[in-house]
Amino acid sequence: MNIHEYQAKALLKTFGAPVAEGVAIFSADEAEAAAKSLPGPLYVVKSQIHAGGRGKGKFKELGPDAKGGVRLAFSIDEAKAHAKEMMGNTLVTAQTGEAGKQVNRLYIEDGADIARELYLSLLVDRSVGRVAFVVSTEGGMDIEAVAHDTPEKIHTIAIDPETGVTAADVAAISKALELSGAAAEDAKSLFPILYKAFNEKDMALLEVNPLIVMKNDHLRVLDAKMSFDGNAIFRHDDVKALRDETEEDAKEIEASKWDLAYVALDGNIGCMVNGAGLAMATMDIIKLYGKEPANFCDVGGGAGKEKVAAAFKIITADPKVEGILVNIFGGIMKCDVIAEGVVAAVQEVGLKVPLVVRLEGTNVELGKKILNESGLAITAADDLDDAAKKIVAAINA
Repeated sequence: MNIHEYQAKALLKTFGAPVAEGVAIFSADEAEAAAKSLPGPLYVVKSQIHAGGRGKGKFKELGPDAKGGVRLAFSIDEAKAHAKEMMGNTLVTAQTGEAGKQVNRLYIEDGADIARELYLSLLVDRSVGRVAFVVSTEGGMDIEAVAHDTPEKIHTIAIDPETGVTAADVAAISKALELSGAAAEDAKSLFPILYKAFNEKDMALLEVNPLIVMKNDHLRVLDAKMSFDGNAIFRHDDVKALRDETEEDAKEIEASKWDLAYVALDGNIGCMVNGAGLAMATMDIIKLYGKEPANFCDVGGGAGKEKVAAAFKIITADPKVEGILVNIFGGIMKCDVIAEGVVAAVQEVGLKVPLVVRLEGTNVELGKKILNESGLAITAADDLDDAAKKIVAAINA
């Protein structure tokens, strides 16, 4: 689960991190009051979408010469003008794809006198099984280019979970960021704060880009991006309340209600499987035969008839889907339960595209019998290779 920048900063502020004053607004009419509540005279008007690269992004409706999704304003009137132009329009960035995202929220923040821009993030480094700080002196909008062109400028410092962030860790991170003076003193409190927030809130990623050294030599969190471990959200009602469903795919929202592992993709073959490994193999073989998967949908090992039916409905709701491949290995999951769910879903929503089903494992013969006697246009497959060939052929026919 992701949250907006202004929400992430508010959360970090509760832990004691240094962030600027700012106000989130939900209509352009709120811009004047928001700006007047800030010290000024410099204001930053920021689009709030779940995607990076906002500063270099372009609004579809405003043409190629328009300013991006993060703008400086040197007066309240200019802040109002920016808000009016940005709110409700579609921002396209390197991370949104060509479709872009509609800007429904803005964050008007007090400006900062920036001396240096740094990069800092926390994530789980699976190579060592620990939370790690990933830092660079090359912060700002082009961190991806830095990672690609000059990876030696990216430094990783893993933290021992038994000790937390030690003085030696702070010194190592500060050295990597070339901090000194007041900034180095600020680091002694800021880095442990960020680590504590990451762990206590079960984050998957905490990115501060940029972390700035201001002209007064103090540190400030100028931007913040957070994503949270979906398996731990039940422990954090305060985080769950920050969810913005307008930023998410409607199919993924519906899937989450059924505890389905569903991710929308850009292809044309819908996939329903049980098990992440089987899902990856299914998507791979679809690509091998020249097509692209439209989704990753794992119904899990113990799904019932209703859950299977819900998954099928979600897949068929995608207008890009030109065919569906159901690939089930029945261990805990029984093939007859899958078959009953598929039949029920098809009977309810209809079947407008080819459907190929491959079943193997527990109660496989009963499952095939249910499908064969359903009277529905379902193509059976003997194995995964056969299933992939048949669904691709059906689409190409």
